[in-house]
Amino acid sequence: MITKITNGILITDTLESGKNLYIDGNRICAITEANLPADTVIDANGLYVSPGFIDIHTHGAGGFDVADGTAEDILRAAHEHARHGTTSMYPSCTSTSAEAIEAFIENVKTAMAQNAPGKPHIAGSHLEGPYFSDVMRGAQNPTCLKTPDPAEYEKWIRLGEGTVRRISFAPELPGAEQLCEYLTENGVVAAFGHTDAVYGELKPLIDKGCRLATHLYSGMNTVVRRDLMRHLGAVETSFLEDSVDVEIIADGIHLPPELLKLIYKIKGADRICLVTDSMRGAGMGEGTFVLGPKDDAVECISKNGIAYLPDMTAFAGSVATADRLVRVMHKQADVSLIKCIKMMCATPARVMHLPERGELKVGYYADIVLFDGDIMIQKVLIEGKELQ
Repeated sequence: MITKITNGILITDTLESGKNLYIDGNRICAITEANLPADTVIDANGLYVSPGFIDIHTHGAGGFDVADGTAEDILRAAHEHARHGTTSMYPSCTSTSAEAIEAFIENVKTAMAQNAPGKPHIAGSHLEGPYFSDVMRGAQNPTCLKTPDPAEYEKWIRLGEGTVRRISFAPELPGAEQLCEYLTENGVVAAFGHTDAVYGELKPLIDKGCRLATHLYSGMNTVVRRDLMRHLGAVETSFLEDSVDVEIIADGIHLPPELLKLIYKIKGADRICLVTDSMRGAGMGEGTFVLGPKDDAVECISKNGIAYLPDMTAFAGSVATADRLVRVMHKQADVSLIKCIKMMCATPARVMHLPERGELKVGYYADIVLFDGDIMIQKVLIEGKELQ
């Protein structure tokens, strides 16, 4: 079955009008001005035609947390995100008990086994913790924080059977360097976050492969003084080291537009991943929710487009969806739509070693989103089939 998408503005390295995109099964088979035979025609009618969005850091949506305890919770959260353009996502587990993490890993595996055309693509799991600094814990559960334990994390990687794709941790903790080496040797993305480390503590691990900053500015220090001397914090280290990629929660609240502009000016679209870091309240109205698995969670409040701890001392993840990230970067941070889509699609795919997704290219999976000039999603295709 050949599907043709016509009369749209294709977002590639440029904005391309006058070209048709053809899908054969689950792959893009042609992008051309020619009118080729097709079994189904989708008239984009002037809409933008974009690669599907890739969210590499999300905890939930639609009232579901990905660590609530079943694969169905993951799939329901993913479906809510897919309605907003996210065709591939990495469910992320906050700091919790070892038993809960093991259950989460198993549930992600089960959810991944159900990947199919027309359904959200679950790309692997992300363990955000529990190896974090208490000083920079943010909304992480303080009772679950600990130092890296090889017997523990090696068990998690084995249990995942290739599905644990990333672990975020604080590089200053005892045993962090050994953890970093183990992850890179086993093809797992090592990321630093919820950290109070300075440049001298971070640089050795960056050299060993820890080259992704988990939600830049959130849960990490800036320039600090130790023994009267100033040291670069994790933020400035991320700016200084060209090999470091950064996540940004571009909801306009975690990071205001002027700060988004600064980050973009320094790192550029090739090194920035837009992430929601969303909790279960994403896609829902205001109210009281919990962050993390229901049995081991932190209460939070969704208000004015953001999630807070009840005492309002810290943000508790976001309630953003990916379309909002693109909208804020484009409309408020004045970044071109082409570059915004790169930060939402191609750069995350590269960072997570996710092949044949994130771009409109012949041979790539037909993960495609159609949206209007206000970045309002009109149609979502996953592997060539409309979202079910």
